[in-house]
Amino acid sequence: MFGRGILLLSSVLSLAVPLVSGFGLAVSGTLWTVTTDGGLVFTVQSTNGDITSMVYNGIQAQDQSKHSQISSGLGSASCSWVQTGHDNNYIKITCTTSTLTQYYVAQRNTPAIHMATYTTSEPSVGELRFIARLSHSALPNGSPAANIMGGTAIESSDVFLVNGQTRSKFYSGVQFINDQVHGVTGSGIGAYMIVPGTGYESSSGGPFFKDIDNQGGDQQELYFYMNSGHTNPDAFRQGLHGPYALWFTTGSTPSASIDLTFWGGLGTVSGLVLPAARGLISGKAIGVPTSYNSDIVIGWSNSAAQYWARAESSTQNFFSPAMKPGTYTMTLYKGELAVGSQSVLVTAGTTVTSNIHDNSADDSTTYIWQIGEFDGRPTGFLNADLIQTMHPSDSRMHSWGPITYTVGSSSLSSFPMAIFKAIGAVTIRSTLQSSQIGARTLKIATTLAFAGGRPVVTVNSWTSAVPAVPTQPDSRGVTRGVYRGNNIEYTYAIPDGVLIAGSNTVTVGVASGSSGDQFLSPNIVFDALALY
Repeated sequence: MFGRGILLLSSVLSLAVPLVSGFGLAVSGTLWTVTTDGGLVFTVQSTNGDITSMVYNGIQAQDQSKHSQISSGLGSASCSWVQTGHDNNYIKITCTTSTLTQYYVAQRNTPAIHMATYTTSEPSVGELRFIARLSHSALPNGSPAANIMGGTAIESSDVFLVNGQTRSKFYSGVQFINDQVHGVTGSGIGAYMIVPGTGYESSSGGPFFKDIDNQGGDQQELYFYMNSGHTNPDAFRQGLHGPYALWFTTGSTPSASIDLTFWGGLGTVSGLVLPAARGLISGKAIGVPTSYNSDIVIGWSNSAAQYWARAESSTQNFFSPAMKPGTYTMTLYKGELAVGSQSVLVTAGTTVTSNIHDNSADDSTTYIWQIGEFDGRPTGFLNADLIQTMHPSDSRMHSWGPITYTVGSSSLSSFPMAIFKAIGAVTIRSTLQSSQIGARTLKIATTLAFAGGRPVVTVNSWTSAVPAVPTQPDSRGVTRGVYRGNNIEYTYAIPDGVLIAGSNTVTVGVASGSSGDQFLSPNIVFDALALY
């Protein structure tokens, strides 16, 4: 969370907004205009906390038909401001409602709006996000997969067809663990959302959750999503979200390592926990297969906070961010699959050593055949490389089937990453030796399901019972570019006499009491399958 600051010096050109000479705040009616002396001048509407203008090096970045705001706007708020901090080098604007406080902070000589959001309950719209609604003409370059300009809606009001390709704001998302900086650019200007270090600590979803970063429409929208129901497996957290920052450059991507220590000198900031009141965890991930040395993640979570860290690939040692005191569930992930879990207590001012083991390493099962890797994701399967940035109906997708896969001769990339009730089952053919038949077990691991979908299997002439309805996020998934929710493993005991020496057929379909059209029909996403 705490690192080296970033400093950009530039001058403000002719501006059609009130300003002060040098760093400061000017009041004009209900509009408060802050001059950063770092090339950025921004204006806050003091009656509701909306940002109405952001001028960087003379370029108006703010859309002039809609404001930038927290959630969908506060409606009304009680706002105040103060010049404070070290040598009065900071201006803090505080806008308060009964359940939310939004902080805007200007740092002298810095082209950024530093922010933090304190909540005691979720906004009535159910989504906690900051939206920078920027001028599309000034900043036309965002995520190509999220550029919906000229598009026609094909699913709800959030998936579009543009020049024969599907686009959606959901396709801009990046997993939280990899999403510290994202932005949009134009000629001589870039606007970037920076969520450094522990900026996601009061958000929900975990390290592999992703949410909307950008949408390019009439406005160029740049987001920081804190809580939402977009295929989110977690309960929402409240408290202080951030700090985070909207940072302006001449186009280059800024570093995520911005200095946040100044927040401790700004006076009251609700929910702020300073470094001295935090604790650390170090340890080693033990027993994870060497093939995953560069793909080991440790997560910590409780009802108040979440954190994560990657283990060092050479040693498997890990070091947590600075965490709030409390008892956490510590989880070891091999890839994106939880393979170890334990409780750990964090106390202020101390570093706890807590090693964690890969429990799956104790499994000595020998598989007769296996399709995919049990790592919590559909990597390598058909369309898995495309699903995060396009709709399943996209013409660039390969046909979803129904598909027949032959063990030993079909390529992994021909096995579908997902199956849909309205499209049909996947068929697996395999040839077994006499030593491989008898009573056996089929294991199917899934990463996500929609509309109560769960796998039901037929092996030759035998059909399994229908599993219980899985616990998964109540939200669209694969059509929004998401492949993970809750990892669930199903096992099917195949009776003696079902499998034969020679050719065998396993059919995996989707069971559900619900229905739907094509890709909105009940579906499941595969992690891996195995017979043993």
